[in-house]
Amino acid sequence: MDPESGFAGSIVAVGDHEDDNAPLWKYVTKLQKLAGGGNWSWQCNYCRELFKSSHTRVKAHLLHSVLSGIKPCKGVTPEDIDELRSVVEQADLRERIKKGKNVAAGPLPVVTVASVSKGLEVKRQRASGGRKAFVSNSFNHDAQDQLDALIARMFYSSGLPFQLAKNPYFIRSFAFAANNMIPGYVPPRYDRLRTSLLQGEKSRIEQMFEPIRGMWKDRGVSIVADGWSDPHRKPIINVMAVSDNGPMFLNAVNTKGKVKDESYIASILVKAIQEVGAQNVVQVVTDSAPVCRSAGLLVEKMYPHICWTPCVVHTLDIALKNIFAAKNTEANGVVYDECGWIRDISRDVTVMRNFIIKHPMKLSIFNHHEELKLLTLPETRFAFVIIILRRFKVMKRSLQDMVLSERWSSYKESDEGKAQVVKQKVLDNIWWDKVDYIISFTEPIYDMLRSTNTDKPNLHLVYDMWDTMIEKVKSSIYQQEGMKDDGELPFYTMVHSILIDQWNTSNTPLHCLAHSLNPKYYSSHWLIGGTNRVAPHMDVEISKERAKCLKRYFPNADKRRLANMEYAKFSAALDAFADDDSLNDRGMMEPKTWWIVYGAFAPLLQGLALKLLGQPCSSSGCERNWSTYSFVRSIKRHKMNVQEADELVYVHTNLRLLSRRSPEYCEGETKMWDIGGDDFGSFGGSGILEVANLSLDEPELEPVVFGDEEDDDNIEAELMEVGSS
Repeated sequence: MDPESGFAGSIVAVGDHEDDNAPLWKYVTKLQKLAGGGNWSWQCNYCRELFKSSHTRVKAHLLHSVLSGIKPCKGVTPEDIDELRSVVEQADLRERIKKGKNVAAGPLPVVTVASVSKGLEVKRQRASGGRKAFVSNSFNHDAQDQLDALIARMFYSSGLPFQLAKNPYFIRSFAFAANNMIPGYVPPRYDRLRTSLLQGEKSRIEQMFEPIRGMWKDRGVSIVADGWSDPHRKPIINVMAVSDNGPMFLNAVNTKGKVKDESYIASILVKAIQEVGAQNVVQVVTDSAPVCRSAGLLVEKMYPHICWTPCVVHTLDIALKNIFAAKNTEANGVVYDECGWIRDISRDVTVMRNFIIKHPMKLSIFNHHEELKLLTLPETRFAFVIIILRRFKVMKRSLQDMVLSERWSSYKESDEGKAQVVKQKVLDNIWWDKVDYIISFTEPIYDMLRSTNTDKPNLHLVYDMWDTMIEKVKSSIYQQEGMKDDGELPFYTMVHSILIDQWNTSNTPLHCLAHSLNPKYYSSHWLIGGTNRVAPHMDVEISKERAKCLKRYFPNADKRRLANMEYAKFSAALDAFADDDSLNDRGMMEPKTWWIVYGAFAPLLQGLALKLLGQPCSSSGCERNWSTYSFVRSIKRHKMNVQEADELVYVHTNLRLLSRRSPEYCEGETKMWDIGGDDFGSFGGSGILEVANLSLDEPELEPVVFGDEEDDDNIEAELMEVGSS
């Protein structure tokens, strides 16, 4: 717009196609030709400012392009810019037609400066507008294609995993740029990304967690920790705070050079307790290793109201290992003998799996028998052998097709001995019957492992889970053997002893108290739903352990007496708890909901129940961050100081945890964006959280998630072989 005349009508019409290479000269006033190139001294007809430049900067000035050396015009409106951009696009189109480019033919509208201005106020006629929209869309597609190519180039040149394209933060960044006009914007530089922006993001995340922190006082929080060794054999301990509002990553401790005794581990736990507030902490959860148990007991001495709880998932995994790989010791002779056939099956599937996934022609095998990709599972996974056996059953037909195919003769050349074992077992029906037996009796253990391998609240379910799981194992074994469950069966006696040993080492007073505060276990529906079930207040073991726990929560005798009186009314359904709705809802409502609705008559127990019924029973959430630390903490590689590296671990992990709370994480293109994808990535695998929110066995994702790094050397040669075939 001309601020004096209202229209820029004094300027030569664009329909005068004298120079389609520089169409925007018509929207400024040329004052004097300068020496060299196409430079002119000129005045903008919109903002009236004077400049000296070529047409390139005229275009940058009027269209607010990202270009240094000239400031954007303050006189043009967004509507002006749209019209001017259309002029440029039409001029470009005419140039392409002149050069014989394949552009859709059709009459081009003659656009004058007056029509540009009028277009800001009056709509075009439909025919002309339709042609203009077509031209504009053609160039928009060209621009999109160019941007797509630039983004792809970034992926290819940096070796970024294609999975990054599903990252919601990646998608939002480009969407924001497309929807917001930011003249002169350039992406943040190297130093800002690792310093000020990183610090700002950490502060933002801490603010996002502030409401959750505020709920810990009433709802409680668990400190969960787990140790591991990264690919460089650096020992790491991950620490997280977990409540019913979700997990929050606290820190990862590099313990290299430290004596990892109970005092050192306890110091890490105590630091985390102090960070979240000791008054808020219900329990610390670690694995059941002796040093962790000792560290947990030290924490309990310092904070009597905080309980140490061994991770249920680790406990179950140990039980499975004792069944599948029993050690041949004098004290373990019976178990070793009874489990011999299971050990043989386990060894068979390991040989068969390794033959396939470490085969020089692995890619060829997968190409012709795609289902076999399900074998690419790391041996560090919980219940590894069970998962492999279950997958063998799914792949039975594919395995048999492989050994009976014409290509088998070439496959077996790499290792005749293993090939013979593979073919013999795959075609042996008796061998498959044994596989079915193992899958059947271990399924209850496997199901419990899946249910507890999460950071969701389930502490109050553990006691019942153990009882139910053991009963189901017994039923399965006796059914397989064709015996009634009142007979003596040495194999079941052995399995039962292994499970009971692990339960005895992992059961804590906190499990019993949480079980006692679950209204479900007093309902008639639950009591008649299984064999030998009794309400918690009538179970001697539970009552004994519950009393221990209440003494720790209520050290004052008078207050503890009040708590016991409240428990008596709750458990026996006395006074207000005898209400029909209260009784009917015990087995129908979620435990916490029930306590919120009916618990006001027992305020001490209500407050305790709302805390305990929201706690996890495993430390599996910590394991989901293992690969993250191995990349980010590589200080030498990224030239980061210790503080920057720790901040990056904190930000990286918590961004992913926060992302999983959004609905988009479970649907659409960004579904489970941080799981699966490519086997490579600049984060050394940290872009793939192997377990993430998966419980255990997710075969539809794991073929692309997992692979043996030691096999990577074979890929290039095999790709060449496939390419030449």
